[in-house]
Amino acid sequence: MSASPPIALITGASTGIGATYADRLAGRGYDLIINARDSVKLQERAVELADRHGSTVEILVADLSNPTGVDAVVRRIERGDVNLLVNNAGVAVAGPLVDMSPQELDAMLQLNMISAARVAQAAAKTMVAKGRGEIINIASIAALTAERPGVSIGYSATKAFLLAFSEGLDLELGNKGVFVQAVLPGITRTPIWGKSGIDLEPLSDRAMSVEDMVDAALAGFDQREHVTIPALADAGLWENFQTHRRALYPHLSLREPARRYGVAPLTTAKVGVRDRGHVVATAGGISMGGLIADLADGDA
Repeated sequence: MSASPPIALITGASTGIGATYADRLAGRGYDLIINARDSVKLQERAVELADRHGSTVEILVADLSNPTGVDAVVRRIERGDVNLLVNNAGVAVAGPLVDMSPQELDAMLQLNMISAARVAQAAAKTMVAKGRGEIINIASIAALTAERPGVSIGYSATKAFLLAFSEGLDLELGNKGVFVQAVLPGITRTPIWGKSGIDLEPLSDRAMSVEDMVDAALAGFDQREHVTIPALADAGLWENFQTHRRALYPHLSLREPARRYGVAPLTTAKVGVRDRGHVVATAGGISMGGLIADLADGDA
């Protein structure tokens, strides 16, 4: 008796990146659960995928920009048969923050951060229970370029959240059999640009096809990259960035203010911050656990 095909759930799967992931994963032998809010487009996509690849395709119509839609997707994940989550649904609201309506800002924060985190949390719980699973979170290079927001500072901030969330989740779940990848596409030819009112043509010399982007991201997935930047030719640049970021850790939370601020410390005593009976931080340096302890105690 042959084993059942693995199942991938893809959010935002009616067009663009999500639709391309659906096609590529079906080609790899996955059965699919495709999610979006447009039932007509989902039905068309399901027929195409079944005809092309012979995959079983389940349609999950739910709008992840509202809590009811999130709950529907979470309930489906809680059935426990999803092997791979592609957390792709997102929206880009362009322009200065002061020009956005509160409703536009709320919708972007909800979909790009809260909904993405809730869906990933549900998948993580079921995967940990099984001892295996994979999560792909679609972030953006905007996570790294807050000083040059191509879309908006709000959009960049939401993608920075998703990158940090993915890196932390991978650390939490790595020893539990669950792999997490964050994908940081650059400018990619998808419908999101038109929806956000941005003319892609002036950027066309730097715009990657969605097919190339997803193929590169899946190659990174196969190589077990925790963060994949499809356009980055020199992986050493990312490794250097991470090395320099980690070099900051021992200097981020200390007992005394930095001398460059000219603030006289109240005490120079070297006192350890204790957490569950173990010294995790001193005035001489901290571990990341120490940073958490300091923040919890209100000392940082």
